[in-house]
Amino acid sequence: MRIRGGYTIGYDTFGPTPIIYQLNVHPSRAHDLLTPDALRPDPPVPMRTYTDGFGNTCVRLVSPGGRMTVSANFLIADSGEPDAYVPDARQIPVQDLPDDVLVYLLASRYCDTDKLAGTAWSLFGGVPEGWGRVQAIITWAHERIQFDYQLADATRSAFDGYHQRVGVCRDFAHLAVTLCRCMNIPARYCTGYLGDIGVPVDPNPMDFSAWFEVYLTGPEGPRWYTFDARHDARRIGRVVIARGRDATDVAISTSFGTALLAQFDVHTLEVADDFVLQPLG
Repeated sequence: MRIRGGYTIGYDTFGPTPIIYQLNVHPSRAHDLLTPDALRPDPPVPMRTYTDGFGNTCVRLVSPGGRMTVSANFLIADSGEPDAYVPDARQIPVQDLPDDVLVYLLASRYCDTDKLAGTAWSLFGGVPEGWGRVQAIITWAHERIQFDYQLADATRSAFDGYHQRVGVCRDFAHLAVTLCRCMNIPARYCTGYLGDIGVPVDPNPMDFSAWFEVYLTGPEGPRWYTFDARHDARRIGRVVIARGRDATDVAISTSFGTALLAQFDVHTLEVADDFVLQPLG
């Protein structure tokens, strides 16, 4: 199937303001792009693209002051297959994990494992290791937190979410990631597009989504598997933008100076195979 994705995001700045954007489709999906996924700034300013330490594409620019708007509009091919389901996938002993995976066992800014380790082991220590344990964590986190856009908090950690029991998709992901790490299951945070494809349409304005991946070994050997504590369901049409330890590593924008959000429009939807992409106005 084909998915149309993109965004128009505007910030009001007050003088020259450096900004880093992480909005491009992840390099692992670049081969699926049917049209370029190019960030377009308005006003036009010089930009530089680089790859961060987690393999994500980042764009640097300096807003000259006033309104800075960035936009993109692209088509991408997708298999239409739901998230993998491998119930016999097993947990890998810590001593056998690859070196580059170990970082996803450690505490990070929003994943405060030291505060939830005892809780995690009391809740899931008796659950068989592997896929079943991860699923138990997903279902528990899904039921623990109540989704509420109005109660989003950019400073809320997994421990805060555990106690406050409210949040948005990032809070579900942070809590589940943290509990997995507490159980010695490598888990990394993901952000990207997840449209209402194959599910009832959500009447709320569209947004980017957060989910996570865990490192297990299945019939094809060790690999990362996708899980979603916000929905607790296998979905189709995910388009990953960035991966990291938590939301800090995958922020859609990081400004070094005041930048007030003035416009935020995201689109991601399935389109027909003969759909012709029109440029954004």
